[in-house]
Amino acid sequence: MTSYSKYKPTHIPWLAEIPENWSVRRLKLICSFAYGDSLGATNRMPGDVPVYGSNGIVGYHDSSNMLAPCIIVGRKGSSGKLIYSEDAGFAIDTTYFIDRRFTQANLKWLYYALQCLKLDEISKDSAVPGLAREDAYNYYLPFLSELEQQRIAEFLDQKTAQIDRLVEKKKALIEKLNEKRMALITQAVTKGLNPDAPMKPSGVDWLGDVPVHWDVRRLRFAIESNPVKSEIDDLDQDDLVSFVPMEAVGEYGGIRLDMEKPLDDVYNGYTYFRDNDVVIAKITPCFENGKGARADGLTNGIAFGTTELHVMRPLKGYSSRWLFYLSICHAFRAIGESEMYGAGGQKRVPEGFIKDFRIGIPDFNEQEAIADFIDAEVKKIDAMLRVNNQTIERLTEYRTALITAAVTGKIDVRNIDLPTQEPANTEEMA
Repeated sequence: MTSYSKYKPTHIPWLAEIPENWSVRRLKLICSFAYGDSLGATNRMPGDVPVYGSNGIVGYHDSSNMLAPCIIVGRKGSSGKLIYSEDAGFAIDTTYFIDRRFTQANLKWLYYALQCLKLDEISKDSAVPGLAREDAYNYYLPFLSELEQQRIAEFLDQKTAQIDRLVEKKKALIEKLNEKRMALITQAVTKGLNPDAPMKPSGVDWLGDVPVHWDVRRLRFAIESNPVKSEIDDLDQDDLVSFVPMEAVGEYGGIRLDMEKPLDDVYNGYTYFRDNDVVIAKITPCFENGKGARADGLTNGIAFGTTELHVMRPLKGYSSRWLFYLSICHAFRAIGESEMYGAGGQKRVPEGFIKDFRIGIPDFNEQEAIADFIDAEVKKIDAMLRVNNQTIERLTEYRTALITAAVTGKIDVRNIDLPTQEPANTEEMA
């Protein structure tokens, strides 16, 4: 992509320089942010007009307060978030909006240009993030002819659509990899590694047949549930231990161990566990999201964490690695979710579910072999997940950079031929 032949300085740090025939204007001279209107859920009438809050569509109504096309700007909540709609809609009072009544600029160009201002970083209210339009109005944007605005909008429409399609493909692949990961773990834990092993009925409806040499029993006979912390009363109260809030517990494995506290500070009011224990989030939505891990590398071998954890300690002859994979398999999480109690966001998995969960259990050596197999296979899948997540990050960064380059005139898109069809192999962009 070529650049313009001549540039001039703007003396605006983020903008630096612009094409010689462009100008710079304050945002308040380019557009106005109109306030959305109050429209509670109970006041909405049946219809197909989308109702926009600061984070997107929140419902539907029978009339609009915006003309098409329009830009919605988050005012409260997701402040500074930008949404573009080709259709009319209703903007509620947590938003601002812009349509052709409030600007003479090309609305699609303006949508891209506003992204360069990073409006989501402007906030006066730390408790409830909010965007004051007077603050936004003081920011500068390059300004150019309507024809060039349209050309930049057309260019970015096509290029960002290509990138977005690639990102969606990568996200779909990530979803399939996660499904494969879970299916592999569940199959290995519930059926073993030998597809030709003789089987027997387990007597458990969801489980079906298990290898004939496995014992079917409740987990209460394989674990100590939520062990008592009095077993470490001989430790010095000044000894450091790992401290694990819920946000430090990974989804489907891993604990972030970057916090330590003296034992005396955490002995009361937190959940105790130690190296080789398996922890499981018990509250919604953390349980459903797979939060849980096998503890390893704890400070002095001890940790205290959020009270929203259950702890499983394998008894002698049981592998903690196998137990961890059991705790994150689909059946364990799905059945546990069905037995949660409580209301709304306070639903929890009872300890009794864990103790009474019935599963086919092989001997220790086979448990370790199953864990070894899963470790190796999950490592491969995780490597593919990392590659695809990194690709999404690069594509997202490229998308942002491309918008900025076009809007600020770093690239000249006026004479770029835009194909009417998507290239045959857009994967090359990744």
